[in-house]
Formats: sequence, structure tokens, C-alpha cells
Amino acid sequence: MAPKQNTIIMAADSDSDISIPDDIEAPRRSKGKGKAKAGGKRKADSQKSKANDQAYAWEATYTRSWETVREDEAGSLQSSVEELLARGRRRRFLDSAAPIRRTIIRHLILILDLSNSMMDRDMRPTRFDLTLQYAREFIAEWFDQNPLGQIGIVGMRAGLGERVGEMSGNPQDVLKAIADRHKLEPVGEPSLQNAVEMARSTMSHLPTHSSREIVIIFGSLTTCDPGNIHETLDSCVKNKIRISVVALAAEMKICRELCDRTGGQFGVAMNEGHYKDLLFELIPPPALKALAQVAGVTGAGPAASGNPAADLMMMGFPTRLPESSQPTLCVCHSELKSQGFLCPRCQSKVCDVPTDCDICGLMIVSSPHLARSYHHLFPVKPYDAVPNLDVPEPLSSVCQGCAKPFPTISTTFNVAEGISPVGRYRCPECRHTFCSECDIFVHDVVHTCPGCAK
Repeated sequence: MAPKQNTIIMAADSDSDISIPDDIEAPRRSKGKGKAKAGGKRKADSQKSKANDQAYAWEATYTRSWETVREDEAGSLQSSVEELLARGRRRRFLDSAAPIRRTIIRHLILILDLSNSMMDRDMRPTRFDLTLQYAREFIAEWFDQNPLGQIGIVGMRAGLGERVGEMSGNPQDVLKAIADRHKLEPVGEPSLQNAVEMARSTMSHLPTHSSREIVIIFGSLTTCDPGNIHETLDSCVKNKIRISVVALAAEMKICRELCDRTGGQFGVAMNEGHYKDLLFELIPPPALKALAQVAGVTGAGPAASGNPAADLMMMGFPTRLPESSQPTLCVCHSELKSQGFLCPRCQSKVCDVPTDCDICGLMIVSSPHLARSYHHLFPVKPYDAVPNLDVPEPLSSVCQGCAKPFPTISTTFNVAEGISPVGRYRCPECRHTFCSECDIFVHDVVHTCPGCAK
């Protein structure tokens, strides 16, 4: 067979007329058809890949997104960048402004993953350093939005749950617990069950009028548990503890189940910015879910809907002692301190508020803290995005909040997304117009419309 093939090749190189067998010539004749088939296959594969590219809804957000960035009159891109950032921030308060039943007295346990997986550098500088930075910012913002709440810190490393900081209503004490980085150095594997069980036991004595929440920052793909974690999950559901997880690596079934069964939020951080967004979404008090309607009960009221009746609770507003007063023992730490607060019922001295009096059990809160917590129950209505300058009502040339002039150039933002192309937002009550920065400031910080407050 081999010699015959060599003879045919030599004859093909020469000009002699030698017939080639059909079994050798057939592939040559079908070469053009093979190209056509291959071209058709590549075209079909290209169409299939394009269809697969549209399979993810989030990819459509970035389609030709560079066209939305436009220069202003001065040739700067600052206004367009601010609008892009405002789009993400406005999504938090574009929901319905109707009053929602929430729990303003919150108790939260922050569980930090202190395992070896937190030393990965996929998030700069490391997952561990970035987590500590975001945890400090989260605690400061959480206490600013929830002055009647308390936070405790629990770490999980070396297969154990470790109490890093006691539950406290003083943000300085909570921040001090995670200030020393060397004491929190990641070691070993995490134990999700031990950490959740420690957090559950810490909140088991809390009253029913306060919320019980657990926020887990989880960077590992494994968990070293001594027993059945589903039994711990059943205990959390029984004790009405809400668990939320921010994963840094990937989604785990047990983490998703912890959030789904307890009514918490779950998310996987794609980058540093998304990580911070997922964490800060847990700052507002969660809305209480309406219970299913009780079968066989008719009529209106809480009994018909299955929701428990709203009971009144007793609070006390303490008297603050000046720093120049004579040092006395406090009932919370048994230490000599000059400043503090006096319980209005039993006149016992406590260090900080809000807290529960160790003598009479009265909940002691500050009246400004209580007033600041009301904005979650009665939020400011979202401002309406002005679609263009040709509106029936006259528009002001400067912002009502900061008195800066509005831009005269229009952008390509879509009003349906809640972003104004002309950079103006109007209060539905007082009809004053505000810029995007004042819109964010009013709804995130002040919680009171300046135009309505006049």
C-alpha cells in the first residue's frame, strides 16, 4: 500500500496523465463543500454565542454604557460621573414611601470569618483587611441610622466560635473590639454552626419587641461543624432570628438556606464596590413580613390578618450627669465614673444609653435617639425626576438645598430608571427642585425635606 501511494504522489508532481483512484480523489472534490459546511457551522456558533451573551440580564446594563458619559460646558466629565454614581444610590429609596411596619429597636450580631481563606488577595489588599475596613464603616453608619440598636461581634476561626466584642449600644466600644488587627489574625477553618450557635445564645434572652439579627461575612467555601447545622437553623427559625450572609467566594447551599428560611438577605460580592453595597444594604431596619390570613377569621384588624397587635412598651428618658459631678459607682460596670445617666425610675447610674437598667429593668433611651429612629417608619417621599425643561410648572435655576446652579446640558439618562436627564428632582409635596447630591443627602442623612420644613 505504501509504495503505491508514493508513486501517485510523484506522478501528481509531474505533468504525466495518471488517473487517481476514486477513494483518494473524493476528499479533494468535497473540500469546497467542507469549507461551506465549516463556514455555516461557524456562523451558527457565532449566533449561538450571541444568544448566550444575552442570557444574563445584568450584561444589558453595560451595553454601550460609555455613550452615557458626556462632557459639560467646561469640558469636564464630573457631572456625568456623579450621575452614574447617583443612579446606584437612588435605587435604595425609590420604593414605595408608604409607612411600613419596622422594628426600630434592633440587636445585631456581626459574625466575621477569621479563617485562612480571608488572606486571599482577590480583594485588595486582602479580604481580611478590606473586611475590617468595611466593618468599621458599617458599624459607624449602622449606629447613626439605628441609635436604639446594639451590636455584638463574633469571630469564627480554628473551627471555633470566638466572642470578639460584647453586645453594646455604644459604637466606640464596638469599634474598639475590632481595632486591634493582630488579635483577629485569621487561623484555620471556620465553623458556621459554632458561630451561629454562640450568636443565638447571646440573643436568647432579648425581649420580643426587639429584632434579632445575624450578619455573616463568609469568605470560605467550607465549614467545620461539630454537629448537624440544620438543627441550629431550626432553633434560629424558632427564636425568630433573621440571618443575612455576604459571601466573598461563591454561593454555598447552606448559606442560601440560612437566609431563605429566616427571611434574611444573601449576596455574593463580585468586587470591592459590590461588597460594600451588599453590606450597607443591611443597615436599614428590615420590614416585618405580614403573616398569612387566619383561616375562619373574618373582619378587619390584626386578628383577621394574623398579625400580632402592636403593644405599647415603657421607656424612660434619663437625666444626664455633668462631667464635674462627684464620681459614683455605675450599676453596669461597678466602676467609679463622674459622668453618666440616672434612671428615671430607680435613680441608678448607667454609663451609656440606650440600655436596660440592671436594677429595675426599665429601657432607658435618649429622646433625640428615639426621634431619629422615626424616619425609618415615616420616610421622606422619593423626589420625582424632572424629564426635561419643558414642564408646565416653572423651574428654578438653582437648587433649593445648596443654591448651586443647575446644569444646562441634558444627558441620555432614562427617567424610567429614576435619573433625571437635566439633573433636577422635584419634591411631590412642596414642589421645590433639588440637585442629585441634595436628593441623596436629604434621603440618606437629613431625612427631612428642606422645602417642606420651611
